[in-house]
Amino acid sequence: MNRVQFFLTAALLVMTACTQPAQTSTTDAGEALPPSPAPLPQAVLPDGFMVDLELALTPEEISTGLMFRPSLPENRGMLFLFDQPRLPAFWMKNTLIPLDLVFLDGTGAVVDVIADVQPCAADPCPNYPPSSPALAVLEIGAGVAAAHGLEVGSTLSFDRVPGYPVRDTETEELDGN
Repeated sequence: MNRVQFFLTAALLVMTACTQPAQTSTTDAGEALPPSPAPLPQAVLPDGFMVDLELALTPEEISTGLMFRPSLPENRGMLFLFDQPRLPAFWMKNTLIPLDLVFLDGTGAVVDVIADVQPCAADPCPNYPPSSPALAVLEIGAGVAAAHGLEVGSTLSFDRVPGYPVRDTETEELDGN
């Protein structure tokens, strides 16, 4: 093989290698695996227990919450985020599972816990407001708050929750200072 043929063959091999589809992960049976989903937002409780979160940000997500769910694993929850501290009144209409409601300030500190809130069987459904204004509410399965020592004054940390907890300057603005 002369030099020209060698370089043409090498160039052809490089071009062929560059146009091959990327390799995907496969199972032992050779089936392609779906791509790994992005990690979920998480709340880290004071004892280190991690709760994977769904975020309720829009009015529709906030009004629907965990309605119609037949179950909720211990390590799952929903975080409701508000633009200003408020006294949000939660109810259990169309909610099928008992929940703990953990009300949080802008720093992730617990301002109130309403434990073991039962599903509403008939109208009118009672409301469950916190005793102090909250910027966020964590809904978790009934008993999870007690099992992990959540009480007023406990502080949770959060991973992958955009804008929460708020920075000190944002907290001062929200509090009006």
